[in-house]
Amino acid sequence: MPDVTEMLTVTNRELFFKTEDEYREIAGISGKQKLTNRFILEPFGRNTAPAIAAATLQVIAAHGEDACLLVLAADHLISDQVAFAEAVKAAMHLAEEGKIVTFGIKPEMPETGYGYIEADGNDVLRFVEKPDLQTARNYLASGRFFWNSGMFCFKAGVMLREMQKYQPQILDGVRACIGQSRTAQGKGFSQTELDAESFRKVPDDSIDFALMEKSRNVAVVPCEIGWSDIGSWVALGELTAADEQGNRIEGETVLHDVGNCYIQSNQRIVAAVGVRDLIIIDTPDAVLVADSSRAQDVKHIYSALKLKGHESHRLHSTVHRPWGTYTVLEEGENFKIKRIEVKPGGSLSLQMHHHRSEHWIVVNGIAKVVNGQQELLVNTNESTYIPAGHKHRVINPGVVDLVMIEVQSGDYLGEDDIVRFDDVYGRVQQ
Repeated sequence: MPDVTEMLTVTNRELFFKTEDEYREIAGISGKQKLTNRFILEPFGRNTAPAIAAATLQVIAAHGEDACLLVLAADHLISDQVAFAEAVKAAMHLAEEGKIVTFGIKPEMPETGYGYIEADGNDVLRFVEKPDLQTARNYLASGRFFWNSGMFCFKAGVMLREMQKYQPQILDGVRACIGQSRTAQGKGFSQTELDAESFRKVPDDSIDFALMEKSRNVAVVPCEIGWSDIGSWVALGELTAADEQGNRIEGETVLHDVGNCYIQSNQRIVAAVGVRDLIIIDTPDAVLVADSSRAQDVKHIYSALKLKGHESHRLHSTVHRPWGTYTVLEEGENFKIKRIEVKPGGSLSLQMHHHRSEHWIVVNGIAKVVNGQQELLVNTNESTYIPAGHKHRVINPGVVDLVMIEVQSGDYLGEDDIVRFDDVYGRVQQ
């Protein structure tokens, strides 16, 4: 859209570097000029109402209360871009009239996994929660109900006043948190890392419960834009064509008497025998097997992992960093093996570990290595050894990705066994 001046992203701080990489990739594919990027990094989720409050306050500080925000979820797919642009124009017109606008999706089936909006034209009659199947069928037959997409358009000042009226605790809590938070700025870039202690005090609530269902200043734009909420495995599976048995497959499989399953595996062969209506997802992090009718219940698995303190609830086996990525290949008692990929020009911090030593084997590219008092170049098929207690750093001086295999050994291999002395990305604690 030609009149967009800035892209503001609210995300978990663990996803920041991955998000930056994806934006960079999209800009490279499209060939379009990079927008000004503003990031708000949450230490943990507090639902959509605090996230939207934080975005609103940041936009007002930068652009004033008349700035118009279009709020989109990261896990939505919109296939009809032309229709979406028309819907946004209609929403902006209503926003200029002082409305908080939501987008209502014309339902294609009696879906029980979405909330609904009952509407008369652009007027919202009511928001309703996820219905049972018969109620969803009645909604579909009436023609008055639309799926609640969770996308919004509003002027910043309007949202501010509605939050002050209906959710002053959330607004005041977020405002206080931003006041305690660190912001880094550069040309075309801003990054605010929300203070964890004060953010924890902000009430956890969705924008629908907190505001939309209470405000008398809302409107809806009914639309058909090829929308899919790909936040569930069933919705994601529907993007893949079904075979004659109703199976939707991504990756290599061997199947016998299998029907109506969604199977995704990008690394290993998945074999299945005599099963129906299952979701089978094989990733480097975990394997999921679920009844397809209960795809929404995957959230309970996430909650259980979080309660146990299992690392997989917050980190993938591949972790993104500003210089590139690392992937844990194998881990056992007193050893860990990683694949490290450093982007051209990328540099790890000058650091030291108390409890582990490291062997680096270069398998692609060239590494410039600082090892204690030495500085050397390590070429493809060469290696170097970093003893525990040595200051060290690796830089990719080349024009291709540097790929190394790192073998760690020691009595403690946690990621927190790191002392940084110098870092080009500002990660050294002063």
